[in-house]
Amino acid sequence: MKVAVIGAGVSGLSMAQCLKDYAQVKVFEKESTPGGLIRCERISGNLFHTCGGHVFNSKRQDVLDWFWNFFDRENEFTKADRNSVVAMTEGEFLPYPIENHAYLFAPEMMKSFIHDLVVLARSEGEEPANFEEFLCGRFGETLYQVYFKPYNEKVWRRDLKKVPLSWLEGKLPMPTVEEMIYNNMNHVKEKAFVHSSFWYARKDGSQFLANRLAQNLDIEYNSDICRIERVSDGWSVNGCVFDKVVFCGNIKSLPKIIKGVEMGGFISQIDSLESHGTTSVFCEIDKNPYSWVYMPSSAYQSHRIICTGNFSSTNNMDRKMTGTIEFTDKIDKEEIKDNLKRVPFAPKYLAHKYNQYTYPIQDANTREMIAHFKQLMEGQGVYLTGRFADWEYYNMDVAMGVSLDSFHKIIIE
Repeated sequence: MKVAVIGAGVSGLSMAQCLKDYAQVKVFEKESTPGGLIRCERISGNLFHTCGGHVFNSKRQDVLDWFWNFFDRENEFTKADRNSVVAMTEGEFLPYPIENHAYLFAPEMMKSFIHDLVVLARSEGEEPANFEEFLCGRFGETLYQVYFKPYNEKVWRRDLKKVPLSWLEGKLPMPTVEEMIYNNMNHVKEKAFVHSSFWYARKDGSQFLANRLAQNLDIEYNSDICRIERVSDGWSVNGCVFDKVVFCGNIKSLPKIIKGVEMGGFISQIDSLESHGTTSVFCEIDKNPYSWVYMPSSAYQSHRIICTGNFSSTNNMDRKMTGTIEFTDKIDKEEIKDNLKRVPFAPKYLAHKYNQYTYPIQDANTREMIAHFKQLMEGQGVYLTGRFADWEYYNMDVAMGVSLDSFHKIIIE
């Protein structure tokens, strides 16, 4: 069996590694290096995560087992506890998750939060219909107004009533009222969500992961696939014929490049899918002990700082401390520099990169539509997997897990 894998990001590399012992696999990648959204670059010797700050852990034992087959955990990685904070408007830093640290609130805010917990306890069990209702119903009006609403409006750039709940799984702690009270009384740090602790490569960050996963694969770089054509004996990709195709790119491009499959009403539905991009700004910042800093303040457009310089000493040169400051969607260099004047830790601009596609946005019908489209394509021997192939907000470990699941399906069929 010959299989073409389109894209050498996490999903494509994972899928190709899974398949290579069962099929003849060729990977096509439009860039000159592997990695996709986890790609990194060196800027004057400092490591720049060009889209986010990717670390590894997983709740799935099969993903952990599969991942560590490629790496020497003890010698090639460090393990750290997540040390994240919320940068409040008043200039103070409250530990994340904020709901576990009400004992650090100012007196009036603490009283309001306690009142909210009483109200929540009386209404617990009511099902939310959208993201706003979820946040208010889970954490109360006080935290919604001072943190969750302004922070998430920066990220999503829309009314939170219009953000569906489907993206939430595994992304946020989900404490009950009882748990929040217990955690505050006992000063308990949240350890339930997947990246409360994480592994990180000692050198080259997530690019090290991509480079290792790319080893022993047949990858054609600088190959932007513009046509995937149905032929009598399979699929033609770049002049080669394959039995099956695994597409790990952006589903919005598929109706234009797939030839020989009638997609009907799917074309307009796929075209209408929405997303956000990210401008990642690489900066020298003041030294601090944090990993992530979440910023709800309206004084600047950025929503978080990823202190990647704290993840490994090899990420910084000349005793500098570096990090990535994220802005939703595109922002030009002049506006970036103006915003940086008001962002915590006195950031000094080093470089920036805009990624058009980073956050897929779903509505109530997205998952069902994608599932039906994938069923159509799988019947023709084309399989979709990846953040923008599935239109799901996958973290790196989840993308690997979905690839493992999809691999089994391809082999069986």
